[in-house]
Amino acid sequence: MQHHLTPPGGSTIRYICPTDPDVQRDRPGRCPKCGMDLVPLKDMADAGHTKHDKHAGHSAAMFRQKFWASLLLTTPAMLFSPTVQGWLGLDWSFTGSRYLPAIFGAIIFAYGGLVFLRGAKAELGNRRPGMMTLISLAITVAFGYSLAVTLRLVHGMDFWWELATLVTIMLLGHWLEMASVQRAESALQGLARLLPDTAELLTGDRSTKTVTLAALHIGDRVLVRPGSRIPADGEVVDGISEVDESLLTGESKPVHKATHAAVIAGTTNGSGALTVRVAKVGDDTTLAGIMRLLAGAQASKSKTQALADQAAFYLTFVALGAAAVTAIVWTIAGQSAGYILERVVTVLVIACPHALGLAVPLASAISTSLAARHGLLIRNRAAFEAVRHVDTVLFDKTGTLTMGKQHVVSIRPAKGYSSDEVLRLAASVEQPGEHPIGRAIVRQARQRQVPLDGVQRFAAVAGRGVTGEMHGQAYTVAGPAYLTEHRIALPNDFAAVADSTANDGSTVVYLIRNTEVIGLIAVADAVRPEASGAIADLAAIGIGSTMLTGDTAVVAATVARTLAIPQFLADVRPEDKATTVRKLQHTGQTVAMVGDGVNDAPALAQADVGIAIGAGTDVAVESADVVLATSDPRNVAKVVKLSRATYRTMLQNLGWAAGYNLVAIPLAAGITAPFGFVPSPAIGAVLMSLSTIIVAANAQLLRRTKL
Repeated sequence: MQHHLTPPGGSTIRYICPTDPDVQRDRPGRCPKCGMDLVPLKDMADAGHTKHDKHAGHSAAMFRQKFWASLLLTTPAMLFSPTVQGWLGLDWSFTGSRYLPAIFGAIIFAYGGLVFLRGAKAELGNRRPGMMTLISLAITVAFGYSLAVTLRLVHGMDFWWELATLVTIMLLGHWLEMASVQRAESALQGLARLLPDTAELLTGDRSTKTVTLAALHIGDRVLVRPGSRIPADGEVVDGISEVDESLLTGESKPVHKATHAAVIAGTTNGSGALTVRVAKVGDDTTLAGIMRLLAGAQASKSKTQALADQAAFYLTFVALGAAAVTAIVWTIAGQSAGYILERVVTVLVIACPHALGLAVPLASAISTSLAARHGLLIRNRAAFEAVRHVDTVLFDKTGTLTMGKQHVVSIRPAKGYSSDEVLRLAASVEQPGEHPIGRAIVRQARQRQVPLDGVQRFAAVAGRGVTGEMHGQAYTVAGPAYLTEHRIALPNDFAAVADSTANDGSTVVYLIRNTEVIGLIAVADAVRPEASGAIADLAAIGIGSTMLTGDTAVVAATVARTLAIPQFLADVRPEDKATTVRKLQHTGQTVAMVGDGVNDAPALAQADVGIAIGAGTDVAVESADVVLATSDPRNVAKVVKLSRATYRTMLQNLGWAAGYNLVAIPLAAGITAPFGFVPSPAIGAVLMSLSTIIVAANAQLLRRTKL
């Protein structure tokens, strides 16, 4: 018999996977996909994963669908409006045509306007009237008044086409907003995809059984085959291999693993088979810890900058106050009910944030388009706008300032050999292998068009190098440990070069013929050619740069000297990167983080602005606010310049929208009546549209920004 927890309301609590919302259960447990503990659905909502203030239950897709449908219906509503036809000098009237704007306007009000009415109800329920309340007030009054005019209950001019355009433009603005706030879960799902779906559990008779990650327990032994991802944190109990941990630690070189070595869930095994004893599962794994850091940083961010909503909050009371004063004053003046109603409607329509609603979203949309043409993909508008305040940029080293993979940086031949000959022999031996250093040597040979020889009796010496035979001679490409183990003497001139190269952070391997060292090859993670320019560009606009890396201090210092970057932090683990960002933020600095790996994801999310290079992992991209479509770090300075220009445009638009209301509302109320001028509702609609046109035109000027 199953027992479920039931809250006072009587409904059963649902439990959901933090990384995959499709996994839901009616009881606690572990996710069968990633092994993490399921959490109550209510907790996910409280953490901000399933709600977004006034847009609870909304989606970008919903606003997009409503916008296009409303736009389609708005066109005939405008074209068959007598007012619009009069402006255009057209006469498309026919029997019953005067009812078409009413029909289309009513449909738009019911279909497109319903979302604003519901939003207004939520705002009023929270005692925080804002944009939704003001929009709902305007469209409701316009609908009611226009319906009364159409049914000839009152005398006046209807607002059907104004109502249609108002709803449609507001849907566009909210679509643009929602498109930037529904991405938090995708980053966590990307992290979860690092884990394999299953594990090979070793049984008592040394055979294997395929199980889900949720079925693993501490102490279990799993077999990790070559090229497979490690399913859980643990300790190697048998086997030798190289494990690629770059996605989690930032270490650019594969890490040698043998008995008693620790391994991390989600990392990729190399060419050897490993038997791993499970030490941590589910929420206790390193990967799960990174996921929690990422989720916490995302939840702590502000959702979307609410400049327009703040203005709408105050404008709501201004509009209501102005409408009430208008009604009172004209009642005292002895005007008819129809005249007073016309004045009140004109005030509310003019006060509707037509321009205010577009001031921020339109500038954002244009800057997004402009950015895309320059290879800058904006994912979070609120954070993008904050780039203008950035005074410190933290760069991850591997894959961001460097190429992210091993390259041959120097070749030193022994006397009697040439560099090309050493490269040819070493690449020929390495050709059948899969080690990253060997791949770098082979790649260099192909780039220099050095012909390779066939190799016989190839063998990989675990953790040491590779061997093979060519032309009757035995050749080995290996590191210093191989020389020590086999007591192979290193020529004096090679020893000096090796020490110097190691001090520069490079990895040295030797080409050995039989027992004689005939060549030295230095391999390193090469610095990007554009990286120094990126540091200089930021310095030119007053922004400092710091490099973070999981590599050693020797490697970091070499890269820092090459780039003339003033500060660096080495041996930094993923959780320390996010901590570093927080420490800088606590000192009052506005921080941008630039990275490309999973290990950068928590820091990208924690930073005021996260910037991922396009060649980075899915998780880094998903957790970033801005993505560089190319791997050129010089684009970081372009992001700053565009952010500053965008914010200037937004302020100009908001200033105009607010200034327009300060002037237009008193005019609509009839303040100029003593001078013989009282604007009609049609003039009010024109002023409202003119305000929108001015805001739209000013936003277009943003396209002239030079980056």
